[in-house]
Amino acid sequence: MTIAVDFDGTIVEHKYPKIGDEVPFATDTLKMLIKDGHRLIMWSVREGDLLQEAVDWCHARGVDFWAVNKDYPEEEKDKNNHFSRKLKADMFIDDRNFGGLPDWGTIYQMITHHETWESRGFGHHSFEEHKPPKKKHWWSL
Repeated sequence: MTIAVDFDGTIVEHKYPKIGDEVPFATDTLKMLIKDGHRLIMWSVREGDLLQEAVDWCHARGVDFWAVNKDYPEEEKDKNNHFSRKLKADMFIDDRNFGGLPDWGTIYQMITHHETWESRGFGHHSFEEHKPPKKKHWWSL
């Protein structure tokens, strides 16, 4: 499976442009996914030196991505001098996912067992079920 993984807020805490502390178990989980045969792509808004710092940070912790900000390692800029921003991945791990980022143990279990949010019982709730309670007004106390 090809899995795109965000860096800031997903592998490390948000401190952009600095590199934050590691999100607990992120690199351990990524190493297990690589060992399991998955192709991991770092998919980040970082560019240039900031991107290289993130790649180097991961490498120092034993995580080497199959590709970085592109679909496959050999991909080159096209004649228009840009990459397609539509990444071809089977799955995206990103803190900006709908519902936020689950813990890395849950992520690993879901990937390993081919689970979805629906199979875990989270996919069939309507927005109506999750509305925050209405605020009481002072005159109705």
